[in-house]
Amino acid sequence: MTTSDASGRANQLRRTRKDLLQAAARLARQGRTPTLEECAEEAMVSRATAYRHFPDMSTLLIEASVDISTPQADDLFANSRSSDPVGRLERVDSAFHDMTLENEPAVRVMLARSLEAANRRGKGEPPARQNRRSPLIDAALEPAREQFRPASLKTLSRALALVIGPEAIVVFKDVLQLDDAEARRVKRWAIRALVDAARKPGAD
Repeated sequence: MTTSDASGRANQLRRTRKDLLQAAARLARQGRTPTLEECAEEAMVSRATAYRHFPDMSTLLIEASVDISTPQADDLFANSRSSDPVGRLERVDSAFHDMTLENEPAVRVMLARSLEAANRRGKGEPPARQNRRSPLIDAALEPAREQFRPASLKTLSRALALVIGPEAIVVFKDVLQLDDAEARRVKRWAIRALVDAARKPGAD
């Protein structure tokens, strides 16, 4: 399989996973608990495909609840004219942080199950988790992309994924035992430091 073929397959797996999450959310909004088979039908995929991505319905519903609560870039930046990457990234981080705290029990279960799934998956298998943060990070950086070299912009986006997301909150709360205000302050510092490190000389 060529690199292009592998990339295309990976993208297809991510789209299928997203379709299943959205199908579960639509059915759950009807006030009932759907089956995995019903979600597969709603997403227009086979039952076997659904089970490749989610081993059971509870795993799908837990992640679907997180998916519903995750902010969308169009909503976050609808009334923003700023091109300042730090300010835009802080907005993404704040929204993600709030969403994680509001859905903390479900998020923690999702993290635990994704770790279990990752241990079972081999090369070419569906992803263990949906990537919700990178599209928001990329949307935040888009107006300022000329401030960065392409390679630096890609590295910056990936480095920011370590700061923005539920794993960072788990580290701050469980490992470092910081209160919420200090956790947010440290993340703002890290975001600014990463942006400053990635910028072209003189670009700000």
